[in-house]
Amino acid sequence: MSAAISAERQHDLDTGAAASTHLAECLAVDFATLLQTAARLPVAAVQRMRDAASKGITQRMALAATLLREAGQGDVTHWQSHPSDTVRGWACYLIGSDAALDLPAKLQAMRPLADDPHFGVREWAWLALRADLVAAPLQALPLLLPWTEEASPYLRRFACEALRPRGVWATHITVFKQQPEHALPLLDALANDPERYVQDSVSNWLNDASKTQPTWVLDLCARWQREHSSAANAYIRTRAQRSLR
Repeated sequence: MSAAISAERQHDLDTGAAASTHLAECLAVDFATLLQTAARLPVAAVQRMRDAASKGITQRMALAATLLREAGQGDVTHWQSHPSDTVRGWACYLIGSDAALDLPAKLQAMRPLADDPHFGVREWAWLALRADLVAAPLQALPLLLPWTEEASPYLRRFACEALRPRGVWATHITVFKQQPEHALPLLDALANDPERYVQDSVSNWLNDASKTQPTWVLDLCARWQREHSSAANAYIRTRAQRSLR
């Protein structure tokens, strides 16, 4: 338990009675206790999670989905409306690890979780699909391009964040590190997005690309400066080039 989190608050997080409010609370959740409380898994399954306590959180998220599925509790619809954001994250990983679904089907199933009101669930939504996206990024691009026109800024951000060349806690996408121009249709579609949440993702995407293709990012920003006069695009350009100054 984190010293900054009260015992009462920790209990609510560990038993799934409450959602986390910031990253420190997300990281502080005792997965074994939560699995035991929310799913009443067998003792052996809970112990497997306890044994994994020292592993990274993404590994434990994937393990939770595995344990739920092995226990016959892999119904995503049952978990995706749970009060705990961590449990809803497990639903993301149940979708991501479902061998019966291809990428289009996984993206469709993930939509409500990608549009979840909780920041953490929205991150788990793309992280849970990262392996599929890394395996077929050029297939994913046309599937996600329509998401850039969604009314929800959460879905628009997902389209960009899910395909970041480097990402956070995620495997890199080599083709976008070396040939970021493949993603131009998606980036151009979001070049003037009105939401800061989406703007940050676009600028982070370009900042990722600037680590390997700085000239391409500079040229794109120069083109955008000529073509776009919006404050949104100016903000994106500034943040996109922050590693190049």
